[in-house]
Amino acid sequence: MDDGIFISQESYTKEILKKFNMLDCNPVNTPMESGTKLSKFDEGEKVDPTFFKSFVGSLRYLTCTISDILFVVGVVSRFMEAPTSTHLKVVRRILCYLKAEYVVAMSCTCHAIWLRRLLKELNLQQIEATEISIDNKSAQEG
Repeated sequence: MDDGIFISQESYTKEILKKFNMLDCNPVNTPMESGTKLSKFDEGEKVDPTFFKSFVGSLRYLTCTISDILFVVGVVSRFMEAPTSTHLKVVRRILCYLKAEYVVAMSCTCHAIWLRRLLKELNLQQIEATEISIDNKSAQEG
């Protein structure tokens, strides 16, 4: 457990939540509502394209390690030139999803590592792997 390289984007995800004032958002089970239709001709209020590009760009970076948001981030990327409030709502939902799935999963993993180390100190070292299960509804509905 002590050797090797570990990659975690938990802190990056938390920074995005903080940057876009969404630390207190309510977690959701899927990155996009079922049946959502997005269009370039959406009637919603116009959103600052620079802000929208920054938001989507931050999420695109996470798609390298969180494949279940890859599709929906690709969809919202199509609207970077003239985004509307409807498009922004979908982007915000992705971030709420990451708070339910990724941040919670990483926190659980950190706790599991801590517990394994504690058990080792008590001479109760665990040999078998610690299995962490996540209720990934977006993968189930896909």
